[in-house]
Amino acid sequence: MLSPEFLLTSLVVVLVPGTGAIYTITTGLTLKWRASLAAAFGCTLGIVPHILASILGLSALMNMSAQVFSLMKLAGAAYLLYLAWNMWREAGKLELSQRNAETDTKRIIVRAIAINLLNPKLTIFFFAFLPLFTSKDAVSPTMEMVALSAVFMIITFVVFAGYGILASGIRSYLLNSATAMKRLQRAFAVILAGFAVELALSER
Repeated sequence: MLSPEFLLTSLVVVLVPGTGAIYTITTGLTLKWRASLAAAFGCTLGIVPHILASILGLSALMNMSAQVFSLMKLAGAAYLLYLAWNMWREAGKLELSQRNAETDTKRIIVRAIAINLLNPKLTIFFFAFLPLFTSKDAVSPTMEMVALSAVFMIITFVVFAGYGILASGIRSYLLNSATAMKRLQRAFAVILAGFAVELALSER
């Protein structure tokens, strides 16, 4: 079920800079905006294998029993709380590499795919994330998770592309306004923690 909570939680998760976002931002800082779009596209493609692995595993588990579904939902909420804590603790530690990036579009995409493909935490994240927003009475939970994943990917591409395009214009802000960035990241952490608690207590 595509809910406001899913959209907002996905947006918060994607907005917090990770390795893929940093690569896209760096590409935007050192190359033209088209290169940053290639990086954003590659990072989005790089999460597809993690989503597929998660959906296949989740589909098998969710068919076992309602109790398993509830336990998975609670585990997912706990993992979101863990992510929120890490966001709070690591706020203000955004670092940008100023080295020259690749100029070839294909190479940028391949590298971006590898960055997310080789991050095992993404599979764990989707394994915990998707059950929180999947309805117990869904006709096809698997198709619902596929739809949610597609929306998450669209959000990822749009946000990463925005990061890359705006990178050159906000370079001084990112590098010099550490306090403002720290407050923003901690605000994201509080929002994510609130959603985690709400979802854990819901009857979804």
